Amino acid sequence: MTARRIVVTGSVAYDYLMTFPGKFLDVVVPDRMDRLSVSFLVDSMRKVRGGVAPNIAYTLALLGHKPVIMATAGVDALDYSRWLAEQGVDTSSLHICDDLYTASFFVSTDQSQNQIATFYTGAMARASTLSFRDLSLSTVSLAVISPNDPDAMAKYAKECRELHIAYVYDPSQQVARLSGSDLRAGLNGAALLIANEYEFGVIEKKTGISEAEMLEHVPALIVTRGAEGSTIGLRAGQPEATDGAAAFRIPPARLRGPAVDPTGVGDAFRGGLLAARHHGLPWEVAGRVGSVAAVYALEALGPQPPRYAIADFVARYGENFGSEGPHARVRELLPR
Repeated sequence: MTARRIVVTGSVAYDYLMTFPGKFLDVVVPDRMDRLSVSFLVDSMRKVRGGVAPNIAYTLALLGHKPVIMATAGVDALDYSRWLAEQGVDTSSLHICDDLYTASFFVSTDQSQNQIATFYTGAMARASTLSFRDLSLSTVSLAVISPNDPDAMAKYAKECRELHIAYVYDPSQQVARLSGSDLRAGLNGAALLIANEYEFGVIEKKTGISEAEMLEHVPALIVTRGAEGSTIGLRAGQPEATDGAAAFRIPPARLRGPAVDPTGVGDAFRGGLLAARHHGLPWEVAGRVGSVAAVYALEALGPQPPRYAIADFVARYGENFGSEGPHARVRELLPR
């Protein structure tokens, strides 16, 4: 029997990472924000493989899964596609547009790990030409709808509802572009909504749905909160919330060295959490698996950290959160 797998949609991009040797806040004048005009002289720039879909899929692959990427990339992504396949990612649904370049993400990071970024869409603009109807639906266990061409995100959510595919709605960087009605449509029918604290604030503002009210619209809500970790909220009636709505506060994992680059940390968290949930691990453990995956990314330059062994990952989980009680189940990630 063919194993059922996670299909990850979203951007495929090259990231241009720049470092600003100061703090953005030092050159921002609050009472002149309506006339903002500022330039940052950066010390370094590095081009790395990125994009939300590959970032999430890469962590899933590191933790023993064979995720599928359904996305569009440019003619300059042939080597990237081959590299992803070598890492254990199924790229059979990664469509290469031979007349366009791959999307590009330009981001500057200051000394406080704050970031200012812009994104060029490139081949991502054609993501809406792809369809879940072209996949073998019996092999799909979960879809991830992460930042992408807005029309593609709307199409994928609609298809998942029509085809009865459980999906994670992860609008993250696209909350600035999506309207309130777009966001409401995307979360309608989603199995899980995930965003960072700032992004969720934008979602609240645009949709008029507060964090306290969100579980009336989605069964599960995850908000990542940087150095404070993350929170997981479950609607009453879920397997781990049978006695009423449940909430878990997930602590961050400890760094082994300095924070190097926050790019892709949230994607690594998502990949870790989804890998754990795919294994059937409880939310409290899955959130902590996400925390460990996140620090691997934070300790590396770029959104895809060097490969690590699952056994080392499990050991690091134990160092942070112990290995007794429910935490003993993290060993289920180990290959059998």
